[in-house]
Amino acid sequence: MTHTPHPPSSDSAPADRVALITGANIGIGRVTALALARAGYQVVIAGRSLARTQPVLDEIKALAPAKPAVFLPLNLASLASVGECAQQFIALNLPLHLLVNNAGIAGLRGLTTDGFEMMFGVNHMGHFLLTQLLLPQLQASAPSRVVTVSSRAHKRTPGIDWDALRQPTRSITSVREYAVSKLANLLFSAELARRLQGTQVSCYALHPGVVDTEIWRALPHWARPLLRLRGLLTAEEGARTTLHCALHAPHTESGLYYADCKPVRPSALGQDPDLARVLWERSEAWIAGR
Repeated sequence: MTHTPHPPSSDSAPADRVALITGANIGIGRVTALALARAGYQVVIAGRSLARTQPVLDEIKALAPAKPAVFLPLNLASLASVGECAQQFIALNLPLHLLVNNAGIAGLRGLTTDGFEMMFGVNHMGHFLLTQLLLPQLQASAPSRVVTVSSRAHKRTPGIDWDALRQPTRSITSVREYAVSKLANLLFSAELARRLQGTQVSCYALHPGVVDTEIWRALPHWARPLLRLRGLLTAEEGARTTLHCALHAPHTESGLYYADCKPVRPSALGQDPDLARVLWERSEAWIAGR
């Protein structure tokens, strides 16, 4: 099933709109990048490998020869790399109307360069810093949007163990740590929306569905068939909610959590403003020490 996005809404993609998306070489990121290019965006793709991203760059060039995509190197497991990526984007002297925090990992174990549990460090801390560094561009380019890919897996954690965030992955399957990282994505988006209230920068978190992509490549081999039994979506199906939030979700719904292209209620923890505030303050302190 191939999803063709609706024509963009009036404030979504005039000729000069620019979108930056992380992790768009495969999966829902690739589908999202191609759809945004079709919608008229100048697309900037931030990722680890130019070689792996080149096929998508070529596809976008064929779709929109006048607006070839730009690649920026980005390793979300390194806050220094995140800082360099942001500086390279700023040096392009482009506006920024849409930031899609799409990249993510599941099943990878250990610590990031900066000493965070691997999935928390990549899925949350890297995107938290990138968004902070690019916020002046988003505000100057408003109306603009920040779309963060979370997951319904956020419901599978009873809370955030702050000490565990600075220790290597401990659980056997790493599902617990993945759930914490996706809860962090959701809380970050909600708190960002609260802090930007009254501006023209809107924020959305979303569950894309359980999608058959390489994000699951690091899971134990015995665990992958269990995912397939639940019925995996194609990348095209999984990108639908990202594209809805990027192109169509009302500004009045900033801060909400989406699934199946509509707002849905997250877990009780996902609605906890005090937990979101504490996560934000701790994340700010951590990036201040980078």
